[in-house]
Amino acid sequence: MKVLTVNFVTCAVKACKASPLAFPLHFSDAELEQREIVYNPAFLINVLPRIDWEALRATAAEVQDLPRFDTVPATKPEGEDAQDGTVMRGLHTLLMETEVIEGKMVCGHCGHEYKIKEGIANFLLPNHLV
Repeated sequence: MKVLTVNFVTCAVKACKASPLAFPLHFSDAELEQREIVYNPAFLINVLPRIDWEALRATAAEVQDLPRFDTVPATKPEGEDAQDGTVMRGLHTLLMETEVIEGKMVCGHCGHEYKIKEGIANFLLPNHLV
């Protein structure tokens, strides 16, 4: 599961739908892996407006093993800042090349854990939480 993905998912428990604590999900016991992929600045520029920047910064701060987590700027790169190769390459490494292979994502509202195994998160809920 790429780090980018966690910026687009929220807790699926019905009671969490209205809670701001249900997003972002927080990594726990995360085993990370780097997989080098071709740098695509056009993709990054197109995805940047969709990223919740505070959630990304929170994720980067929580998981200290994230490569280049210190390159996440305080504000989202826009305009000329989005053309800065150093910042964009750091974001590419963080968002696209960093994957969580094993671990959990935990909801900040209800505490439900979504297990990640072999890079795939299990979002199926037990019947009592649906």
